[in-house]
Amino acid sequence: MSPYKICFASSILLLSSFFALGQYDQILPLKERAAIEDSVLKERIETVLPGLMERTEIDMWVIISREYNEDPILKTFLPSTWISARRRTILVIYQEEPGNALETFAIAKYDVGAVFKKAWNSDMQPDQWKRLMELIEERKPKKIGLNYSETFALADGINKTEYELFMKNLPAQYQESVVSADKLGVAWLETRSATEKILYENLCRIAHQIIARGFSTEAIVPGHTTTDDLVWWYRQEINNLGLETWFHPTVDIQRADPENFDHLRSFSKRPDLQTIMPGDLLHVDFGITYLGLNTDTQQHAYVLKPEEERVPGYLVEAFKKGKKVQDHLTDQFTTGRTGNEILKLALEAAKEEGLKPTIYTHPIGFHGHAAGPTIGMWDQQGGVAGSGDYPLYPNTAYSIELNAAVFITEWQKEIRIMLEEEAFFDGEKIYYIDGRQEAIYAIPRK
Repeated sequence: MSPYKICFASSILLLSSFFALGQYDQILPLKERAAIEDSVLKERIETVLPGLMERTEIDMWVIISREYNEDPILKTFLPSTWISARRRTILVIYQEEPGNALETFAIAKYDVGAVFKKAWNSDMQPDQWKRLMELIEERKPKKIGLNYSETFALADGINKTEYELFMKNLPAQYQESVVSADKLGVAWLETRSATEKILYENLCRIAHQIIARGFSTEAIVPGHTTTDDLVWWYRQEINNLGLETWFHPTVDIQRADPENFDHLRSFSKRPDLQTIMPGDLLHVDFGITYLGLNTDTQQHAYVLKPEEERVPGYLVEAFKKGKKVQDHLTDQFTTGRTGNEILKLALEAAKEEGLKPTIYTHPIGFHGHAAGPTIGMWDQQGGVAGSGDYPLYPNTAYSIELNAAVFITEWQKEIRIMLEEEAFFDGEKIYYIDGRQEAIYAIPRK
């Protein structure tokens, strides 16, 4: 059994055997996290990357960064103990023929973790660029991929200086072999390994547990707690658990008042100091980072009035419409369809049922708003040029993010059921990684 499988097996025993007291799945200490992250990196390079290089027909991938100005993709290849690159770090990944194992080199002063072995002796060849070119001439690649892209920011990591120095030193016979590695870079970022699929279950469950705890009387005192108080409760809870967040959470309120919902209000102009009151429909947008992966979740809660024992029926029915929009979207996930095609089909199907949808779904993984097919943006419901034209591939994860506008007669206004849940697409079916919110939380609840 390979080292990463041994490490992963022991880590899964930890994950499945221990639970934080009363509230959360086990959150591992830093040392155990580092071991998992390094074993997963090795697994990904051995089992995921070879097929992606074959698919994109790039036999040599060169990734170049200097310390504190790292290419986003290079950071995903660094070992867990490296917070940044060191000096100028050059990684080279080469596959001689389709089906062959990869060769991985570090044209650097040091090994870069256990995978990228140092291939530069500065005593024998003081010039780092010349050593890189020697390696290229030794391997004679047909296509050399560099990380530049007009479409995907995460695949556009090589800076002007590094690109110009690379091309200046590259022998003339290889100049026309240089191509954009954006499709390979996006594929590397979006494709999850077998182990990552399991880890994501734990990650999403913890995120759901934190949201549920915040949507309770432990964090909320109606008439006293503000939306900003609850935001900071979430931030503090994430910090207390030794986790990180990749964005500042948001909490907002919809209620029986004249205030209208619009997307700008939801995304950038929401009030920060609204006091949470009985009769309020709460919404949270929340994400955590753990084991190198990210979540992005939106859920709802309702604060019961003194005379109420359950969430009002009109909100229950509104919530069901939000779930129907989710279903119409996930029904369209088919390998090879572009993000724009999925968006168009999902919107048409939802509108045919009489729903009022807005869809803005994105990939998730190493980054929150990750690389891959964009399936709408809240202000681009006709499709997104570039990233929306990218096709759907197997073994990828998505934040199923959208809303359904619903007119509430009892409030005499339109509200939005705003939902976001993590889902995995295996090439044939899509499923929610830790399920989805099935009903609005009641506050208080038994």
